[in-house]
Amino acid sequence: MSRLNNSSCVPLLCYVTDRNSLPATETREAQETLLLKIEAAAAAGVDWIQIREKDLSGREYTLLTREALRRATKWQASKSAATRILVNDRLDVALAERASGVHLAENGLPLPEAKRLANAQTPGQDFLVGVPVTLSKLRDLPRTAARVIFFLAPSSLRHRKRRSGRHRGLSGSARSAARSPSPCLPSERSRGENAADCVAAGAAGIAAIRLFQDASDMSSLIQSLRKLTR
Repeated sequence: MSRLNNSSCVPLLCYVTDRNSLPATETREAQETLLLKIEAAAAAGVDWIQIREKDLSGREYTLLTREALRRATKWQASKSAATRILVNDRLDVALAERASGVHLAENGLPLPEAKRLANAQTPGQDFLVGVPVTLSKLRDLPRTAARVIFFLAPSSLRHRKRRSGRHRGLSGSARSAARSPSPCLPSERSRGENAADCVAAGAAGIAAIRLFQDASDMSSLIQSLRKLTR
């Protein structure tokens, strides 16, 4: 079971995949490179891996998810908490392959319906549902049940220049959203230059593509991110 305690000082880490940004010349090569990244992230102890490959067919998505689960499971015995696989948008694939959860698309299946279907097919299981939100939507959402994770859109992270002029931090409104009753992870589209700011502002963790995917040493990266505190 992965950590979902929003009061924990140790940040949750979510690697969001994007095989199309990998330096591979052929489709098969790109997929194998992605699977190696997934395995490295699981071995290093990342909490969640979100399979986000929007251009794949249903069959291709199923096969990729199945192999990702197989490779992540190889490292389960060596860690206190297993890496969990979330499937982007495709609840059918997530349920069929017994993944750990789904990340709903912004204009996709509504949260209540996704939870109803998941509870019907995986009763009593620890199935996670990720929801993309903006700050304005987050403020209007009621206190939600357990096993729902909010992924704060990058556009919601309004930057302001610090007096030191060295970096940019989260706005006060983003700080409030980061303290949501359910885990709230800012989604980073960069290499995570402001990951420390996000966590320091109170976010439950960080969700990112290039931060993890471009890492030359996944283990060292995970260790350094684990040292960030709120």
